[in-house]
Amino acid sequence: MTDHAYETALGSSTKDKITLLGQDLAEDVMGTVGFGELAFWLATQRRPSKGETRVFEAVLAALADHGFTPTAIVTRLTYLSAPDSVQGALAAGLLGGGSRFLGVTEDCGRFLHDVLTTVDTPPTDDEGWDALALTTVENRRAERKFVPGLGHHVHKDGDPRTRRLFEIAAEEGLRGPHLELFAAIGRVHPRVLGKTLPLNGAGVCGAALADLGLPLELLRGFALLARTAGLIGQLAEELRHPVANDIFLSVDLNNRPVPPDPPA
Repeated sequence: MTDHAYETALGSSTKDKITLLGQDLAEDVMGTVGFGELAFWLATQRRPSKGETRVFEAVLAALADHGFTPTAIVTRLTYLSAPDSVQGALAAGLLGGGSRFLGVTEDCGRFLHDVLTTVDTPPTDDEGWDALALTTVENRRAERKFVPGLGHHVHKDGDPRTRRLFEIAAEEGLRGPHLELFAAIGRVHPRVLGKTLPLNGAGVCGAALADLGLPLELLRGFALLARTAGLIGQLAEELRHPVANDIFLSVDLNNRPVPPDPPA
């Protein structure tokens, strides 16, 4: 038995009490603190304001579910294969959170933050933000790289989540520099790219989370937290109205054998 003490400000238990974030879990947290508020508190170890909680929970709602995405499909198919392993089905879906789905939240937040670190003082008006955004998009094009958060495979004329998140952040006085830069990119990018692309919901979520001061390294974690709720919903619907077997059979019964590819 070691006498070394491992300090933590998170959960700690004694015989008759559980402490979390310096609070009595049973008396001060349960039934008092909402889950979104608690998730923010756990990550930052400071209790968010009502406005911060509203923006944070709006982000979680925006990312919870977006239909039959690959993450949802693989969750349903894994449950079909292993109905005794709900955790495996959820994990399978979460492991698909990458650069095309869910990971854009982190990619966009980090990208905007990196740009902002190059300026001594953030702009104070739309003209200044547009100038910074124009330089940003031009540099990205010269590097032959995409701007994270631009474009959506379904919402080609505008992602409805984007407008609403900008509104909520503004209402709460939390439209900070990451959101301002992202909005400016939305205004100026057609001048560089020659076409208009929507600011997607995952991208604006990353900007909003960065403006809340949440750790950039955890932005994808918050997207996965939101999507966990969505995947549970996918499994609940699969129990009521199964489709995974049809998805499986649509591939299995319609494959066509072909010769192997020739050696390279």
